[in-house]
Amino acid sequence: MLYTNMLKKHTLFALMLFVIITHAQAQKHAKYAIIGYVGGYRGLIDTTMVNAAKLTVINYAFVDVQHNRAWLTNRKTDTINFRYLTSLRKKNPGLKIVISIGGWTWSKNFSDAVLSDTSRQAFAASAVALVRQYNLDGVDIDWEYPTMQGDGNVYRDVDKQNYTLMFQALRQGLDSVEKETGRKMLLTAAVGGFKSFAQHTEMDKVAKCLDYINLMTYDYQRDSMAIHHTNLYGSKKYTSNEYAAQAVADFHDAGVPMNKLVMGVAFYGHAANVGDNKQYGLGIGTVKTTDRWRVGGYTRIKDSLVNQNGFKYYKDRKAKAPYLYNATTKQFVSFDDEWSVKQKCKFVRKKDMGGVMFWEYSDDKKEYLLDEINRDL
Repeated sequence: MLYTNMLKKHTLFALMLFVIITHAQAQKHAKYAIIGYVGGYRGLIDTTMVNAAKLTVINYAFVDVQHNRAWLTNRKTDTINFRYLTSLRKKNPGLKIVISIGGWTWSKNFSDAVLSDTSRQAFAASAVALVRQYNLDGVDIDWEYPTMQGDGNVYRDVDKQNYTLMFQALRQGLDSVEKETGRKMLLTAAVGGFKSFAQHTEMDKVAKCLDYINLMTYDYQRDSMAIHHTNLYGSKKYTSNEYAAQAVADFHDAGVPMNKLVMGVAFYGHAANVGDNKQYGLGIGTVKTTDRWRVGGYTRIKDSLVNQNGFKYYKDRKAKAPYLYNATTKQFVSFDDEWSVKQKCKFVRKKDMGGVMFWEYSDDKKEYLLDEINRDL
């Protein structure tokens, strides 16, 4: 009997220890968000592509804004994609599936949709209705840009206040869903990774409504010069106040708590034709403003361009940014790689930020960069 009691105690102790360790490991892994944008705007998603175990949130891009409502432009393929993405919870029960409304091309009608209290409430209700209907986990707003010009979008000075009021209405609606389902509903925003975005919005008020603020710390460019498009710090090769660390500081200064700020990672590269071979193209004037293009995703860059086909790999150690240069064709390529992603993740840990997000999953199908993110966070 004594032996049996001792055995039971040891078994119970071992079980308790296992639960404590497992919980601690889960807490450790859940400390940072890993948010991946998945592009459904092209049509059906490759169902073999998304690795649920490596993500905490999937942002489904994009839902349009039409007639003052959140609008599924490709309803047939969107609904199929939703079924596939929500099924990934079987592999990762903590995974959140969020609809991202807007984006560069679909932000034209935000200003109209949230112009009055009536239209704001209707817009928020339509977005929340999609979350309910398709068993999703929240809403991400990518308005490019309130009070500023984007891709032919309507913009007004009152966007500044209406941006805040929109999030308050969305938060209220999602809180209702949260009470109904018992499941945490996320409300997030993708924001321009530059100071003027923070200046044209009330980020301190907005942050109170949001779980995460995804800094689009990429697509930095100049028409007249080849520069890094997703660098962590400034470069010695040219002068600029637009880089990831500065964006973090600007939004934090605007009143956003550090643990809600999410660092952006680019899964794709930008290229430009430059005028001469100085500085291996970095900071050199472009031949024409039209001599720049998106060079493709990181899987292609790593497998086909790095130290291949005339391109040589370089590191800007101050900016923590890699680049390629082809001296024969005078082509410059800027991108994120495993080294720069490691530096960004180190920065996230140092500043105790909310995590990282990336655009876009299909640009790195071999998951070179996602694996690096998982190793680091």
